[in-house]
Amino acid sequence: MSSEAVTLKMVKEAQERLKGVAQKTGLSFTNSVSKLADCNVYLKMENLQRTGSFKLRGAYNKVASLTPEEREKGVIAASAGNHAQGVALAASAYGCQSTICMPKHAPLTKVAATRGYGANIVLYGDFFDEAAAKAVELTKEHGYTFVHPFNDPLVIAGQGTISLEIIDQLPDVDVIVAPIGGGGLISGLAVAAKSINPKIKVIGVQTSNMPSMKESIEKGKIITCDGKATLADGIAVKTPGDVTFEICKKYLDDIVTVDETDISGAILWLLERVKTVSEGAGAVPVAALMNGKISGIHNKKVVALVSGGNIDVNNMTRVINSGLIRSWRKLYFETVIPDQPGAMVKLLSLIAGTNANVLSIVHERSQHSVGIGYTAVSLELETANEKHMERLIATLKDNGYQITLK
Repeated sequence: MSSEAVTLKMVKEAQERLKGVAQKTGLSFTNSVSKLADCNVYLKMENLQRTGSFKLRGAYNKVASLTPEEREKGVIAASAGNHAQGVALAASAYGCQSTICMPKHAPLTKVAATRGYGANIVLYGDFFDEAAAKAVELTKEHGYTFVHPFNDPLVIAGQGTISLEIIDQLPDVDVIVAPIGGGGLISGLAVAAKSINPKIKVIGVQTSNMPSMKESIEKGKIITCDGKATLADGIAVKTPGDVTFEICKKYLDDIVTVDETDISGAILWLLERVKTVSEGAGAVPVAALMNGKISGIHNKKVVALVSGGNIDVNNMTRVINSGLIRSWRKLYFETVIPDQPGAMVKLLSLIAGTNANVLSIVHERSQHSVGIGYTAVSLELETANEKHMERLIATLKDNGYQITLK
C-alpha cells in the first residue's frame, strides 16, 4: 500500500464535509506541563470534541463519503469505544443502521454512549483486534458496509483535519505529539502537517504494554504485538494497518513509549493542574512530555493532542489512587503494635505529629503470624510529597516500628 494513499487535498475535502459537524476544538497553552517538559506546550483539546473524542472526524468523513447503496446495507465497525460513537452518530445523521463490535471489557461509559447514538452493540474478545475479527465475520454474514477505525484513507483524512486547525491556531508550531494505536490519527496529522510545512516534527506515543507500531517500524514490517491490558484502552491495538504503517514509516520523526504509571500520573496532572478530563489514550502525549521521553524540544512550540476524554468513571478512582501513590501523596503501609490498651493511640499520635492524615485503618488482631501479644495494623495515609513521606517513615522507625510498604 502506497504512503500516498492520503493527500492534503483529501484532508481539505474532509474539512469541508465536517463543517457544522465537528467542532474546532481549542488550543490551550499549559504553563504547568511546559515547565516539566522544558518547552512551550499547547494542548489540542479533542477531549472536548463531540462524542468526547477526535474519532468523530474520521468516522463521519467515511460515512458521508459512502454511496446511498452502501449506507442502505447498514454500517459496521470495531472499536474500543470512541470510533464506535463517531460511527454511530454519523450513521444516525444519515439515517442508516449501525452495528458496533467492542471488546468485552470496553469502558461502560463508551458502551452506553454508543448505544445512546442508536447503535447495536456486540461485545466480543479482550482486545480491539478480536472485536475487529468479529466485525469482519458479521460483515461477510450480513453484507454490512465496514468502517475501519484507522486503516482507511477517508478515515485518516478526517483525522488529518486536526492538523489544519493546529496550524491555523499556531502557525509556528514546531512539534506535534499524538497517541498511536492503529495509526489512523497520527497518519492524518502527519500527512496534513508535513504537506503544509515539512519542518514540523510529528512524534507518536504508544503504551509500552502494546507498542505495535513502534516495533513494526523498527523491524521494517508489520508485526502483531501480544501485549498486555492498559489504561490506554483506546490505543491497545495489536496489529497496525498496512496503510497507516506505510504513512508512519515515511512521515514520523519518532515513536516513544510510556508505562502505566506515566499514564495515570498524566491523567491526574491534567485533572488537577489543567482542569481537564482525559482518558488513558488521550493522556499519553502529556505523559511522554512530563517524563522526558521526547528529546530535542527545548524551548520549542509543542502541541500535545489530548485525543479523548471518555474515561470510565469506575476506573477514575483507581487512576487517581495510582497517581497519588506515584506522586507520594498517598501511602499504604503495615506495622505491628503491642496488643494492649494505648498502643494504637501512641501510633496515631506519632502520625498526627508529622501532619499526615489518616484515611483508613485495618486492625487485624486475628493475624497470628505476628506473634502472641501483638497485632497487625494496616494504614492508608494522605501525605504532601516525597519528603513528607520520608519524614513520616523515619519518625516511626525511630520509635521502634517496623514498616512494610504496600
